[in-house]
Amino acid sequence: MSEHHSGPATYWEAYLNHFEYFSPNGVRDGCHPRIMEHPQPVTKAIVLVHGLSDSPYFVSSIGDFFHRELGYNVYMPLLHCHGLKDPQGMETVELEEWERNVRYALDWAEAKADEISIGGLSTGGALSLLMATTRPSVNGTLYLFSAALDLAGGRTGLIGDMKERLLRTFLVDILDRNKPLIGDNPYRYSHVDLDGARELARLIKRIDTIVRGFSPKNPFPMRVFAAHSEADTTANIAGIEELQDASDPDQFHFLRFPESDGIAHASLVLEEGITGIQKPEKKNPKFGEMMQAIRSFQS
Repeated sequence: MSEHHSGPATYWEAYLNHFEYFSPNGVRDGCHPRIMEHPQPVTKAIVLVHGLSDSPYFVSSIGDFFHRELGYNVYMPLLHCHGLKDPQGMETVELEEWERNVRYALDWAEAKADEISIGGLSTGGALSLLMATTRPSVNGTLYLFSAALDLAGGRTGLIGDMKERLLRTFLVDILDRNKPLIGDNPYRYSHVDLDGARELARLIKRIDTIVRGFSPKNPFPMRVFAAHSEADTTANIAGIEELQDASDPDQFHFLRFPESDGIAHASLVLEEGITGIQKPEKKNPKFGEMMQAIRSFQS
C-alpha cells in the first residue's frame, strides 16, 4: 500500500490487480475504482461504495467534496461483476465478494488514517451499514445516500417485501433473461440484473436483522448522515426511518428531500447530470445543499 496519489480522483490500479476477476483491460472506461489521497498525512478517511449496476463514478462528486473540502483520503471500490466490458450477465455475482471488495478499501483507509468513515449509494449504503456494524475500525460516520435498506413498493411497503422474498428464491434463475447489460450509459449497466438484485435481497435481509437489534434504549452505535428523496421509487425511505427510530437523535441527521423536488434514486448523488444518452440521468439540484449539510454535521 505504498502508492502515492494526490489531486483529483486517480485510477486505482492496485485495487484492480488485487482481485482476480478484474483487470485494467477488462473494466469499461469511466467505471474504474478511484482513490484520492493527500500527499501529507491525514487523520480522516472515507470509503464510498457505489450502487447496484453502476460504478464509482456515481459517488465521485461526493468523494471530491470529502477530499478537497474536508481533507479526507477517499477510497471508491468497484464491486464484483460491475463495470465490466463483458459482464456475462452477472452470473457469478456474490454478496460475499462485495464484502471482500469493501474490506480491501477499508484496509487502505485504515493504513493512512485513524478516523474511518464509510458510506454509499443505494446498495453501497446497505453494504456500508453492514461493514459499519461488523468492522470495529469504522469509528467515524456512516453516510447513507438513497440507501437500499428496504425495497420500495406500495404505500405499505408490502410489494417491496414481496420483491425481496422472491429475489431470494430459485425464481431468479428462471426469470433472468440475460438481456445485454452494456448500453449507452458509460457509467452503469443498462438495467439491474436479477442475479445482482438477488444478492441485494440477501443483503437487505441481513440489514433487517441488524437494525432490529437496536432500539431507543439500545441505540444504533454510530453517527449517521442520511439523505433520501421522497420521490425515490427504488429504495423505500421507510428503511431509513426505521434506522432513525433505532438511533440516538443527537447522532442522526436525516436530510429528506420532498417529493416536489423530483430527485430520482441515483440522481441524489449526481452534481452534474449524465447527458447524450437515451435515458439521461438528471443532476441533483440540491447537491450543494446536501454537501453543506454534511459539512455542518461534521462540525
